[in-house]
This record gives sequence, C-alpha cells and structure tokens, in this order.
Amino acid sequence: MLMVTYQQATAQGSDGFDHWQHRKLFPSCTSCHAGVYQTEQPLWPRASGCATCHDGKIERAVDWRAPSQLPRTNLKFTHQRHAEAVRAKGDSSVSCGSCHSVGRDRMRVRLAVVERCLDCHGIRTAHLAAPDTACASCHVTLARASRLTRDDVSRFPVPESHQSPEFAGAEHGREARATAGTGGISAACATCHARDFCSECHVNAPEVPVIQALAPDPRSLARRPELKAPPSHADPAFLTHHGSAMRKSAAACATCHTQESCLTCHIGPPARVQALPVSGPGRGRGAVVQRERPASHGADFSEIHGPPANARPASCNGCHVRPQCLDCHRPNPADPTPGYHPAGFLSRHPAAAYSRETSCGDCHNTGQFCADCHVKAGVTAARAPLGRGYHDAKQFFLLGHGQAARQNLESCVACHAERDCLTCHSALGGRRFNPHGPGFDPATLQRKNSQVCTACHGAAIPSPAAP
Repeated sequence: MLMVTYQQATAQGSDGFDHWQHRKLFPSCTSCHAGVYQTEQPLWPRASGCATCHDGKIERAVDWRAPSQLPRTNLKFTHQRHAEAVRAKGDSSVSCGSCHSVGRDRMRVRLAVVERCLDCHGIRTAHLAAPDTACASCHVTLARASRLTRDDVSRFPVPESHQSPEFAGAEHGREARATAGTGGISAACATCHARDFCSECHVNAPEVPVIQALAPDPRSLARRPELKAPPSHADPAFLTHHGSAMRKSAAACATCHTQESCLTCHIGPPARVQALPVSGPGRGRGAVVQRERPASHGADFSEIHGPPANARPASCNGCHVRPQCLDCHRPNPADPTPGYHPAGFLSRHPAAAYSRETSCGDCHNTGQFCADCHVKAGVTAARAPLGRGYHDAKQFFLLGHGQAARQNLESCVACHAERDCLTCHSALGGRRFNPHGPGFDPATLQRKNSQVCTACHGAAIPSPAAP
C-alpha cells in the first residue's frame, strides 16, 4: 500500500502522483483540479476517483489522501484569484503549464518556482535581488500569515538590499518611510517584520508613525536584530564632541538612546537629555553604554587636571560631582595617607596660605576649620587685637596687612571683627591710623553709602573738601 503525505510530497518537489504515467488518461489539468477555476470545487481530486482503477485487481491498490490543509506560507496567491485575473486580462497564453510544466510537456509537472512568477510580473532579476517595493506583489504581511510558525519566520531569506552596511543605519528608515502606503504602513517591511522587531532597537518606537502602523507580532523576534553603533561613533573624538551632535539632532540620538543611557556617564545630565525617551514598556533596551575614561584623561591626568577644570568646569560637571573633588581637595585629617597636600604640608601651610599657592577657601571653611585648629593650638589673634597669631610666617605682616585686607577681606573676617580694626583705625579713639589707601575717593563713598563712614567717624563725618 502506497501512502504519500503532503509534507513528503512537498519535500520531493511533487505531490507524490506520477503525472507523466497518467498523461493519456487526463486530457486537461482541470479533470482532477477543478478547483483551479471553480471556487465551489475542490482543488484536489477525490480519493474515490483513484480507486476506480486502483482497486487491487486492475491496478494495485493505493491509499492516496488529499492534503487536509494548504501549506504554511505568506504568499497571497490562490489559484482561483489568479485564474480570474488572467481571464480579466484576456491572456490565453497563461495556463497551468506556464507555472507547473517542465519544458513543453504538459504532464511533466513540478511545483511552481518563484522565477516563473517574477518573469510573468515583469521583474527581471533574481528573487532576493528584486526591489523591496515588489515584496507586496506576491506576499501578505507577516501579521496576516497567521499559520506561519516562529521557526518558519526564522528561516526567511535575507534580501540582497539588506546586506549593505548602510542599510542597518539611516537607509532602512528612509526606505520604510518612502514605501509607506495607506495608513503609514510600509508593505515591504510588513512582509517580514512587525512592531516587536523594530522596537528591539528603536527606543523611540512609540513616537515613530511607520513603526506604530505595523501590527504587533512576537514571531518577528525569531530573528533578533543587532543594534550597531553608526560610523560616526567610531571617531576617537566622538565621546568628547557628542554633546554638540545631540544639540543639532536630539531626534537622531533618541533612536537608540534613552535618558538612562546618558545617566550611565552623566552625573548631572544636561537639560537637552530631557528630549530623550524614558525606558519602559513598548521600547527597546536601546544602546547599552559603558562608562569609559576619556582619551584626554591620560595616566598622569590627576597631576594636570587643575587648569582644564578651571578653564571648562562645565565639561567636568558632566561626569563628576563636588564630593568627588573633595575626596582629594579636602582630605580627612585623621587619614595618615597623603591627600591633596604633600606630606609635611602642615608645617609650612601658613606661608602657603599667605602667598595664595591655592585657594584654601575652596575646600576649607576658614571660620571653622582653620579657627578651631588655631584656637586649640593657642595660635590665634584672639589673644590681643594686634597679636601675630595666624601671621607668624610673615614677621612684619602688621606693616602690610592693609594691602592683604584690600585683596581679600573675606579671609580677615574669619577671625577678626570690626572692633579689632577700630582699635587702631578710628577717628574717635585708638591710634587714629588712616585706613584709606592711595586713590581714596571720599566724595563718591559718602554719596553712595555714608553709613560706612560712621563706623570710624561717628556723626562728625568730615567734609570731602577738608584736608
């Protein structure tokens, strides 16, 4: 007994029936395949018809069964619709043999091959080299091909146009928009892809009309897309200048990056990061960013980072916060390991502070940090108004303290109050030293704020014209 399943027949390139051996019995194809032209008739012959001859007496008995269902496919082709289209065109040259015959012998039958379809439809090229716009001529969208399995989708061949390195970049987006038809759906893309596939890379998928026009279908993920960085990102200087690129086109960055992507590196994100989407359902993971040391930060950058940080502090703020700076610039005094200051710096810090080697106030609160230590050590100006205290490193500091006060009065008020100055600088008592330096303009000062003058002169403010 012979039994050929439809799947076996398909794998063999035939339906298991030897048409050539039966060529004299059937003068036309519709003798067995009436459903080609008549919708109400079955496409396949009835098994009882075979038993007319194959009854075990005239011919050996066979057990042939018509396929219970059509093969899984995404072709939009049906014999009835194709026959109707041929009749409507009045093209008598198209027959069953046009697609199924080998050579000129009508009964040397094979399954139809795609090249025959392309030839008839005027596409003079190989199947996978055909323009993407031609996909919809023969294929339905993936969402409509409901009988295809995930495994079927994984075996979809890749068109030659998709092999181009540029296609994975901006090219596929331009093509999708250019071929978008009714409802914003690109029929060419929808043949193999669904919204789930695009969302794997496009974190801005909910905002892209062409992607949202595609139907959701998890089978499209049978082939996982690979998100690759565009060629512009290969530039060694891209990390340094990527901010200017984003200012020009934040929408381009939003294709692959979420706000979380930027926060991998940017501690304090710039305002323009708000233009990027926030990760969530319906969006792909996008680009996974790894924080790396910039090329400008060589092995010895910690020794020379001061001038660049002073010149462009905003560039540092992108990755660093103030506490990171203070880890070195305001070390723990109890920590025996040297920090910002070299070993033994405590013994010479008065001279360094007076000469302003660095700005102490950037890290130290002079009113607390410095004063507390000096008071405990007994080195403080609180002993007497004219005591040397902090100023031991400068033997004759008192003679030049006026210039120091004019340069940075804030450093003085950390320890001194106004009464300390009035001990000497007052017209009402004390030693009556003149606090006014060269070029003093009393008329302007009195006109702007005469209350300043009363601190030393009281109500008897002398006239600016007086000597």
